[in-house]
Amino acid sequence: MTFLCISCEFKGIDFLRFCKAEGNRVFLVTAKDTEHEPWPRDVIDDIFFMEEVEHGTWNMGHFIAGLAYFMRSHKVDRIVALDDFDVEEAAELREHFRVPGMGQTTVRHFRDKLAMRLKAAEAGIRAPAFTALFNDEEIRQFTERTQPPYMVKPRFEAAAKGIRKVNSADELWQVLFELGEKRHLCLAEQFRPGDIYHVDTLTVDEKQVFTSVAQYLSTPWDVAHGGGIFRSVICGHGGTDEKALVKANAEVMKAFGMRYSASHTEFIKSAEDGRFYFLETASRVGGAHIAEMVHAATGINLWGEWARLESAVAHGTDYQLPPTKQRYGGIINSLSRHRHPDTSVFNDPEIVWRLDKVHHLGFIVVSDSRERVLALLDDYARRIRADFHAQMPG
Repeated sequence: MTFLCISCEFKGIDFLRFCKAEGNRVFLVTAKDTEHEPWPRDVIDDIFFMEEVEHGTWNMGHFIAGLAYFMRSHKVDRIVALDDFDVEEAAELREHFRVPGMGQTTVRHFRDKLAMRLKAAEAGIRAPAFTALFNDEEIRQFTERTQPPYMVKPRFEAAAKGIRKVNSADELWQVLFELGEKRHLCLAEQFRPGDIYHVDTLTVDEKQVFTSVAQYLSTPWDVAHGGGIFRSVICGHGGTDEKALVKANAEVMKAFGMRYSASHTEFIKSAEDGRFYFLETASRVGGAHIAEMVHAATGINLWGEWARLESAVAHGTDYQLPPTKQRYGGIINSLSRHRHPDTSVFNDPEIVWRLDKVHHLGFIVVSDSRERVLALLDDYARRIRADFHAQMPG
């Protein structure tokens, strides 16, 4: 089988390696500015670099024409998007060349935040109150029946990028005025205070064969907009939260038409009523090194197993999940005021991974005790904030 992988970022290395190990031919299309990144060229049959029109966006006319020429001599069996920003392009290519996999309608449920909310409402899945920003009267009715604050969210961005919090209807209208002709690219949603959780899943034949549930100790919003330190921890195995979120995630995947893939889904546990509300999902492996945390705690390499299950589906064979562990993992990472921070002062035996990136530091810790993981993350957050932490300006 021939896999065409698409990524506008340098990521998905284990996907490429595992896909090749399954006996497939692997081709990669990526952004020109990643040309000098350490791609695993030993497992990639060829790499093609494209100039971006803007970050994460390519000229699809050129892409289709180039792939059409490539397919004169290569039969492409599967097209896989490795980054959130590549999901729509991959779907468009599948539709045009009639390659099996998720089409444009289904992809909208995993990429467009407005489509997600509309589909969740149709399926009776709890989510914060929201409105599209197309019609002034609908927006006015939303502000009359829904108490502020509101979150104005870009429909097609990833993580917390571009999200704005407003505290009144008047402030919301001011933001819409500033957005101008681009307001249709956003939605407004009622802000619900609470704890945010993420569910990382592998789905095969519409069944979740692996699910990991974790809680953000610092929300993506706080990190992106408040200069916080990113932290996440695996939830208690067999606990009430884990059971509720496994069930809720299965409902989302069924409603959204997930057949097979990796997925990363976020929920909020409302501080007001203690119930879980759906926030968003993506048909990809979670970012911010969440995959490394899951791997350390469970033994499951999400990138690698995603490649294996995609290959199994393509070949028409059964996918078997490797044996899993039930330990507790936690991750912490932060910007650093030092270019190459000396992290040798963090020397607990529970550390299994260190972030190697300029002006960053981070760790993954693993233990049989969730309380021990939480204690380490709290201690590290205090020490990082005092001696290392930096904040992006603005």
